[in-house]
Amino acid sequence: MTPILILGVGRMGGAILEGWRRTGTFSRSEILVRDPNPGGADLSGMSVNPPDEALRPCRTVLLAVKPQVWREAAGQVAPHLHPDAVVVSIAAGVAAAGIAEVFGGLRVARVMPTTAVAINRGTASVYAANPQARARAHALFDPLGRVVELADEEMMHAATAVSGSGPAYLYAFAEALEAAGLAAGLAPAAAADLARSTLTGAAALMAAGDLPPAELRRQVTSPGGTTEAALKVLMGQDGLEALMKQAVAAAVARSRELG
Repeated sequence: MTPILILGVGRMGGAILEGWRRTGTFSRSEILVRDPNPGGADLSGMSVNPPDEALRPCRTVLLAVKPQVWREAAGQVAPHLHPDAVVVSIAAGVAAAGIAEVFGGLRVARVMPTTAVAINRGTASVYAANPQARARAHALFDPLGRVVELADEEMMHAATAVSGSGPAYLYAFAEALEAAGLAAGLAPAAAADLARSTLTGAAALMAAGDLPPAELRRQVTSPGGTTEAALKVLMGQDGLEALMKQAVAAAVARSRELG
């Protein structure tokens, strides 16, 4: 499956490279990078912006550019790739059929990862009609965290909205919790520390066991206590569940627009 050509090393492409570095999944000499502005990713030992003729041996292409520019990036390299190459795309909203067409009929897998792949705690949703493409996606992302297969490509929109965008929801909640702590009278440093450590600790506890979130919530909610009072606000008719449904629906709609 190597050499691997990576198109785009922005935040997500860089996170994937960091995850591979931590696990030693691939040798850096097996990775080629095409990006006119590679940014802050550590690309030492890799072939950066190699000439077109150097792309022919590549057996895997990781399409990691922004959805708005994927056609241009793909079109520049497609004529120079090996006919047995497999394309693994992390471009949100871009359908496999369109990718295969631009890449001249190559096999395609779609993946929606989270940036926690950088610390090997990521989540990656995978769709591929072709079994070899599916296996290639697993080979790239299994070392980086949890991989969830989707049976229907249409579900990639929902997976993008729930998982791909999901970390930002948690960070936004942390911001809001910190701001609420400030409003309640906490000093800025205390509000920030309490919000951050509480959420990361709760997430770690959820990851360490098999209990569903609803049961974990019940375990820390005493009848008539402070947590129950707060949850009556958060889980009311216009509370967190309703807002989250609206947020995910908006992300799904945008994913379809990008495609």
